[in-house]
Amino acid sequence: MDTAAHRDWQERIGQASGELATSSAPELAAPSGLRAVPGAGHVTLTWDPVPEAIGYLVHRDGTPVGQPDVDVPAVPSCRYVDTGHEGAAYSVAAVSGMEHAGPLSAEVRAAPLPPGEGAAVSIHVDAREATRELARPWAYMVGSEHLSYLLSTDESGGRPIGAELAEALRIARDELGVETVRAHAILCDDLGVYREVDGQARYDFSGVDAVYDKVTALGLRPIVELGYMPRDLAADPSKTVFGYEAIISPPKDFEAWGDLVRALVEHLAARYGVHELIDHWAFEVWNEPNLAVFWSGTPEEYFLLYDVTAAAVKNVHPDLRVGGPASAANGWVEELLDHVAESGAALDFVSTHTYGNAPLDWRPTLARHGRDVPIWWTEWGPTPTHFHGIGDGPFGATFLLHGMKSAAGRIDALAHWVVSDHFEELGKPPRLFHGGFGLLTVGNLRKPRFHALALAARLGDTELAATLGGDAGGVEAWAARHDDGRIGVLIWNGTLDQAQAGGAPELARTVTLTLDGLDGEHTLTHHRIDHDHSNVEAAWQEMGGGDWPSGEQWDRLRAAATLAEAAPAAKVRGATVTLSFELPMPGVSFIELTT
Repeated sequence: MDTAAHRDWQERIGQASGELATSSAPELAAPSGLRAVPGAGHVTLTWDPVPEAIGYLVHRDGTPVGQPDVDVPAVPSCRYVDTGHEGAAYSVAAVSGMEHAGPLSAEVRAAPLPPGEGAAVSIHVDAREATRELARPWAYMVGSEHLSYLLSTDESGGRPIGAELAEALRIARDELGVETVRAHAILCDDLGVYREVDGQARYDFSGVDAVYDKVTALGLRPIVELGYMPRDLAADPSKTVFGYEAIISPPKDFEAWGDLVRALVEHLAARYGVHELIDHWAFEVWNEPNLAVFWSGTPEEYFLLYDVTAAAVKNVHPDLRVGGPASAANGWVEELLDHVAESGAALDFVSTHTYGNAPLDWRPTLARHGRDVPIWWTEWGPTPTHFHGIGDGPFGATFLLHGMKSAAGRIDALAHWVVSDHFEELGKPPRLFHGGFGLLTVGNLRKPRFHALALAARLGDTELAATLGGDAGGVEAWAARHDDGRIGVLIWNGTLDQAQAGGAPELARTVTLTLDGLDGEHTLTHHRIDHDHSNVEAAWQEMGGGDWPSGEQWDRLRAAATLAEAAPAAKVRGATVTLSFELPMPGVSFIELTT
């Protein structure tokens, strides 16, 4: 994909929008108790937690473990599975802020075992052993292309953009339980929100109404990302991003910006009801202002924008929610907390973004600042890179499940970016499988990562303990039961090493699952996601591939985009059920017992 927008993006994406004074993040001690356990094809590292750490940075032979397509290499918990390497000296540092990694632990040396040696995993689930209510971090929010796309009558790949984006959002609502949608550019000029006539501001919210009426008709509510800048209000309208030239400039008049925000919120409150907004909507200030590609002003100008925006929202009603900084790669979280402590601006939620890794744990930072507010990751996914194919296959499924389980119970929202490949930031999709961000393709074919979230959504509300033994490595399990007695066990085998996204035979495992505490007869079903199952991209390649399907190819692909069963459903009886199966990497199995 080579467009002017893409070239401009590649040139600017790594540039910070400015330097901030040192934050108040504390210095932390080195972690203790680092342990390295070798397994077939991997080394599993664990260590003791460090108070106030938001994450940990693993080092291999003195160098931080990371990849070019992962924006934050630190991991949130005291466990890391290193795959794809012959062995190394490992150490780990605690992280208290994005520029605050403490000293390294003592080193331990380890190397993987040969492939096949001990490559078996046991998983035990007791249906009577409840742990907590199942958290569903995927269900609160999903990301979308700019929502004026809902009004589009154009086509991509011969498919109607607006209608299919609406259908994708409906599918997310119905099948994943998603409640809200977050998107860029509600204040861009394509919706005609703001203009000046003889120096006087003129507002027109009819375009916003058309968009949000469609969203609410789908049973969703918007998380209103307040941006980008209307041309007539921009200090420098030549500063833009994306193919649709969203203006990233600060306002020429901050008071006029505040008036616009207040007028918009007043209008939304009058149209949809102020208590509807209080209960179900929220307002996020800008998008990734810590990157020069999204904010041409200084950090100080962003914090002024935040204060003015928060005051304008609260002026409509003090119970309306406003937050930020909606930053890239965990940036400016501590800095915004420091700032609002001084300015007194409202902060009802903290939002940030990350890609290619599980999100960090900002709870210690919030506690240190004396704040108990939700943490929203309003963008998250396998990769931040447009047209990167890593998320279209089963690697994306295992990545999403790893991240969601990590986030469950500690993060209020982990919003997958985005719902649909109807997406035009750097140009419309050039072919069906182009490495798009969407859970659904153009044509609304379900990718493996959509299936992964749909299976997670099938878990019951009561989480069950799942105990793993043997050479687990990247194998994880998530179990839950429904009130009607149904039991689901979601098991996956993954890695964070993108070089192994296409598969790594040495990481394949034989899994033996034992379910105890059952009563009577059940029907057992087993669904799979891997290269050969529930993988519509592989099906397309088997059909010969190419840019876009035609005619009956769409029907064949829709049939291939469904969840695949590993075997026909079977009747099982007794208090204990045991099932053994092969689990490739990447691969997902979902075992469900119904009465």
